[in-house]
Amino acid sequence: MAVKRVAFHTLGCKVNQNEAEAMQSLFRKAGYEPVDFEETADVYVIHTCTVTHLGDRKSRQMIRRAVRQNPEAVVVVSGCYAQVSSEEVMKIPGVDLVIGTQARSRIVELAEKVMKERQPLNAVQDILRTRDFEELPLEETGRVRAFMKIQEGCQNFCTYCIIPFARGPVRSRHPDVVLAETKRLVSKGYKELVLTGICTGAYGRDLGGDMNLNKLLQMLKEVPGLLRIRISSLDPNDFSPELLDTLTGEKIFCPHLHISLQSGNDKVLKEMGRKYTTADFAALVTELRRRRPEIAITTDIMVGFPGETQEEHESSLAFVKELALAGLHVFKYSPRQGTKAAGFPGQVPAPEKEKRSQAFLALGAELKRAYAAGFLGRSLEVLVETEGEDGVWEGHTDNYLKVRFKGTGDLRGRLVPVLLDELKGDSLWGHLL
Repeated sequence: MAVKRVAFHTLGCKVNQNEAEAMQSLFRKAGYEPVDFEETADVYVIHTCTVTHLGDRKSRQMIRRAVRQNPEAVVVVSGCYAQVSSEEVMKIPGVDLVIGTQARSRIVELAEKVMKERQPLNAVQDILRTRDFEELPLEETGRVRAFMKIQEGCQNFCTYCIIPFARGPVRSRHPDVVLAETKRLVSKGYKELVLTGICTGAYGRDLGGDMNLNKLLQMLKEVPGLLRIRISSLDPNDFSPELLDTLTGEKIFCPHLHISLQSGNDKVLKEMGRKYTTADFAALVTELRRRRPEIAITTDIMVGFPGETQEEHESSLAFVKELALAGLHVFKYSPRQGTKAAGFPGQVPAPEKEKRSQAFLALGAELKRAYAAGFLGRSLEVLVETEGEDGVWEGHTDNYLKVRFKGTGDLRGRLVPVLLDELKGDSLWGHLL
């Protein structure tokens, strides 16, 4: 009997990438062979994003591509677009199974049910009623850095954002499960743990008692053999005095934080429903740098929010430039049906949004390069991850600078001192000390 083949295509954020790896692991354990999405497969899984209209469109394109490649295959659509627009997705010719952001742990069972019965199935449930964290296996690929999802959902309901409707309320993974999984990963050779979530700073709010992100970090730092703990993303309001002390007080916590700003203009922030000011954000950045001068702080920026004037855009640009952050993730506002901002007046034309986006992208590239260049001539510890051609090794510093250098022997998974000599493209090059 021929081995069944499964192909994945994933759109969107790091959390989506991690979930897709977990679902692929479930198929592998069931005897499926993972293949490239361009190859012929028995099952195609499109793990979708719906943050913008572009995400929706790309999702539909990949669904149709899968159907063309093998009309007999089972086409599964999961993720955020599938969750909020399940009926729309079910109407796309060739779609067999829609599971949204739940029932992912049953993806193999449901795909094989559809394969056997040849009857399309919409398995999407009401996410806003969900209260349990869905356990998914972590894909083990022998890498040095492990991504672990500890939290699901968001209840902030910012005026532009569809995510609370796609991901549901805050659900946290039990700390005992997180701790046990961390110990298991370290025993497998992982040296760095990246904690991810939809709203990571909300960890523990649904668990009762006094469990929170800070207490979880205090537990994880005691795991023998774990060299680094990295947080994927936080909001400015997540920083309690205790969390600030923890993240800046011990070497195991990486001096690399992605803190979502969205706009450098207070009027726009208020319209977005963000619960902080530019002064709050600047004060947080200043305090983090005072405590850990080498810290890399990156952020999200949205351009073209309804009603944003040219002057407000320019003030946002100036604010971000003044902060001299280490990098930017820039995206254009996209009206999402069901959100407050979709009905706001003053929708910014697409060409203007593109122009503003380009201005921030150029600034982001400039800031990223300037931050990296500031470490030339310094020796930093690099966690070695992969070996390329000609004995060139690649890894990252704790503040997430990509570093390449030549070395002999098996350096994978080791922390090594590297003197940084040159900045080429997106990498620093150096030599072992």
